[in-house]
This record gives sequence, C-alpha cells and structure tokens, in this order.
Amino acid sequence: MSTSASPVDDLLAAADRQWRTLGVQRGDRLALGTDLRAELEAAQADGLAPAELLGADPAAFARRLAEEAGVERLPPRYGPILAAAFFGAVVALIVGFVLATGLHEAFVAAFDLPRSVHVPVWLAGGGFYAGVAAVTIAGSVFTVRVLLRDAPRIRHTTTRMALLLPPAVAAAVAAAVAFGNALDYPLTPFAIGAEVAIVLVGFLATTVLARRWSITSGGTAEAGGRP
Repeated sequence: MSTSASPVDDLLAAADRQWRTLGVQRGDRLALGTDLRAELEAAQADGLAPAELLGADPAAFARRLAEEAGVERLPPRYGPILAAAFFGAVVALIVGFVLATGLHEAFVAAFDLPRSVHVPVWLAGGGFYAGVAAVTIAGSVFTVRVLLRDAPRIRHTTTRMALLLPPAVAAAVAAAVAFGNALDYPLTPFAIGAEVAIVLVGFLATTVLARRWSITSGGTAEAGGRP
C-alpha cells in the first residue's frame, strides 16, 4: 500500500465504523465506501487533502452521507434486548431452582453413587456451574427470541447469543472465581456483589456484541422484521 493512499484508507475505515454503528448493511456500506473512495482519491489528485473534504468530524460526514443516500438502517434496540435477556435469565434461574428443589429426592435416587466412588470437588462444582450457566443462557436466548420476535434480524441475534454466551459466561465465572480466591472468598456484600457484577457485565456485554454482530453483517432484513 502506498503512503499517499494511507489517509484515504484511514478515513474510509472511520466512515465504515460509523456506518456499522448506524446499522447500515454490508452491501450498502460497500457501495458508500466505493463512492467515497472515488471522491477522496479525486480530491487528492486535485491537491486537496482527503481530511479537508470530510471536515473536522469524519463520523458526522459519514452519517450525513448515509442519510442522503437513503440506505436502510437497522435499529440496534440494545435496551429492549438487554432487558429481555436479563429478564429471561432471572426467570430461568428461579424456575430452575424451584424444579431442582422440588425434584431433589428424585435426583439423589437417580444419581446415587456407591460410597467407594468419590467425585472430585472441582468436577461437582464445575457441573453445578455449567448447569446454572446453561439454564441462564437458554432462558435469555429463548426470551429474546419470543418477546422481540418482530425485531429486525432477531433470529440472527439469538443465534449469535447462543454461540458467544457460553464461552463468555465461562470466562466471566472464571474471573469471578479468581477474584474471590484473591480475597480468600469472604462472604461480604462487597465481595459477593463484585463477583455477581463480573458475571453480569460479561453476560450483558456479550449480548450487546451478539446484537451488533447481527446488524452489521449479512444482507437486509425481510418484511415483518425477520431476516
């Protein structure tokens, strides 16, 4: 890549980031980028710095360019999606806890092991946390899919949630455990709240990432809000 093309590429990258933030679809971003590149390179050939064409705020220029072109923009709807995901996770945990408590005796009878068999503590703990995470993720994905079924590209969003949340939640739980271990697992409101916050932030941040990924990739949404 030549040095003279570098400013153009930098400005195009900044514009593309803005278009992604606005929810402009990939095909429209490519078309806008092609037109903008032609204008920037023409201006550069005429001795005008590319930055002068876009002005002091390249993001605002990119936003105005998208508005003037009338390209389709998908609303992120982060708020409703986060609310639905959190609500679904809480309900799933409550229902799971009630069922586990009610069926405790059945579980003990079904999985009662001989006294000679010793299950490692880490394995039992890992199985417990894996079960909690699975119930939480399933509840959040299901709730988002049902409550926001008419939102554009919601099926893509829930698919990506199901893909991204398991490793993200596992990493967040590991970080919370490491935090608790560093403090010798004190049962104080601060420590418990911090551990819960670590997992919650990882869960919500990953949900936002899944939604952003779904609206900044692929084609346009079909009628009725379904991809």
